[in-house]
Amino acid sequence: MAQRNTYRDDEELDERINLHDILRIGVYLKPYLARIVRILCVIVMMSCIAVAVPYLTKIVVDEVIPHKDLRTLSLLVVAMGVLIVIYEFGLRYRTVEITRVGQLMLKDMRRDLFTHIQTLPFSYFDSRPHGKILIRVVNYVNTLSDTLSSGLINVISDVFTFLITMVVMFVVDWRLALFSLALFPLLIVWVLVLQHFQRRAYQALSNKQSNLNAYIHESIAGVKTTQAFAREAEQFRTFQEQQNEVRSAWMRAVHVQTLMWPGIQTISVMTIALIYYVGVTGFGAVNVTTGVLIAFVGYANNFWNPVISIGNFYNQLITCSAYLERIFETLDVEPAIRNAPGAIDLPQIEGRVDFNDVVFRYEPDGRNILNAVDLHVDPGKTIALVGPTGAGKTTIINLLSRFYDVAEGSVAIDGHDVRDVTLESLRRQMGVMLQDTFIFSGTVRENIRYGRLDATDEEIMAAARAVHAHEFIIDLPDGYDTVVQERGSTLSAGQRQLIAFARVLLADPRILILDEATSNIDTRTEEALQAGLNHLLKGRTSFIIAHRLSTIENADEICYIDHGRIVEQGSHAELLARKGAYWRLYESQYAMIKAE
Repeated sequence: MAQRNTYRDDEELDERINLHDILRIGVYLKPYLARIVRILCVIVMMSCIAVAVPYLTKIVVDEVIPHKDLRTLSLLVVAMGVLIVIYEFGLRYRTVEITRVGQLMLKDMRRDLFTHIQTLPFSYFDSRPHGKILIRVVNYVNTLSDTLSSGLINVISDVFTFLITMVVMFVVDWRLALFSLALFPLLIVWVLVLQHFQRRAYQALSNKQSNLNAYIHESIAGVKTTQAFAREAEQFRTFQEQQNEVRSAWMRAVHVQTLMWPGIQTISVMTIALIYYVGVTGFGAVNVTTGVLIAFVGYANNFWNPVISIGNFYNQLITCSAYLERIFETLDVEPAIRNAPGAIDLPQIEGRVDFNDVVFRYEPDGRNILNAVDLHVDPGKTIALVGPTGAGKTTIINLLSRFYDVAEGSVAIDGHDVRDVTLESLRRQMGVMLQDTFIFSGTVRENIRYGRLDATDEEIMAAARAVHAHEFIIDLPDGYDTVVQERGSTLSAGQRQLIAFARVLLADPRILILDEATSNIDTRTEEALQAGLNHLLKGRTSFIIAHRLSTIENADEICYIDHGRIVEQGSHAELLARKGAYWRLYESQYAMIKAE
């Protein structure tokens, strides 16, 4: 798992190329093996044509032209023309099909990343900037596009061409073939020296791109705060620092990368020059005809062009290995919360909830957030959780929804330990309403229907009426079909919460969780909302977290939480009579209201 960090921190990367990551690309090739086999057949055909044309040229120069055999010359010219046309059609087919397979592989990789990220625990998203997660799904996968769309299959084509050409060269003249390979060891040394520096350069670039993306994402999310405090200049300076680091890292990577191709090209030209020298002077007992020499120059191009392409692919592979490392690292993060082996579907529940001596901590060796919480709730009861910030109220409901697992003890619903049932069947019967409500981009109707996708328009409006959202919705420009932006930026905080309330109630959950759900609703709307919810709360087990005590006075039971323990427990009247922690909290709020 990636380390906890901010946009200022570089993530650690392996020093060497991880061949395991590269081989894992094969998983995404497997579904398209039939397509790949057809592409390979075309590649073999093209490789044979690439070898045949220089050989036909040799025949023309050595045999046909000296004998002035016009008929054979015409046939060979036509044959070469046909072969070249076939080659070009094969090239087009190969390019299109390789691109299609590459894009399908990228689609599958994005799908796996997105699907996997949906299963990761809250702690994963809390421990790193969301921009660094986003860049893996979008930018890093896109960077692999050229490698997967063309490089991977093209390198197979180049290997075929390389091997076939080398065999033919040795058959035609093995001595001259050996001279053609004389500088090959120099190429190997050049590639091995550069790959170390190139990988480190692209690792650094990957880190700086990730940092910049994280900072941009954070800045956009906090733009209102930036403008409220007039800190645009400071934000811009930080942005310039981040993007300058990206630019510098990019240029360092380019300087290293551009050394690869000139080196290979220089060795290629030196090899062709050596072939001419040996063929013309007869050095090393080489005695060849003009046709053979011309053919060998053609073969040398057929030989070195694939070598150059393979070198370029290796170049890409080094570049992509840094991105593959991050992609597969994300895919390898094990979801902390998952279905246990043999987990069963939770049957239709009545709503009894039992916290049995629950102890919870976020880190295995961290401090306890909850300490021996023992709470038993009968079906249909409304339980209010109150207490100071950080006391553990939200943690209790997170354990009930199984967003986290207990360290000790157990949480059970109708006698079923929540760890023994499937997550989908558990959460399908629960409705959660948080203070920070999320509204998706789309219509108001679609946002409410998110609670139950098969709900009718009448059921959607009924849910909206129950939470008193219908009144403001019909006043919107297009009513329920009004399009709202991401996070509901065109709505007020109270309107967003009312829509989210309707969404939860539409799901008709057996257990209802309201975490500061009315904090952004004005007092008048809250009174109307409470009246509409009273009959809906009947028959449902409800947990309400609220700092505004007026919203929970009618709860069946109120639990005062402090330092991860239930300090007091009872009805509103009972707790006031005790004049303990709850009474002091109530009195302080009442005093504040009187002061206003």
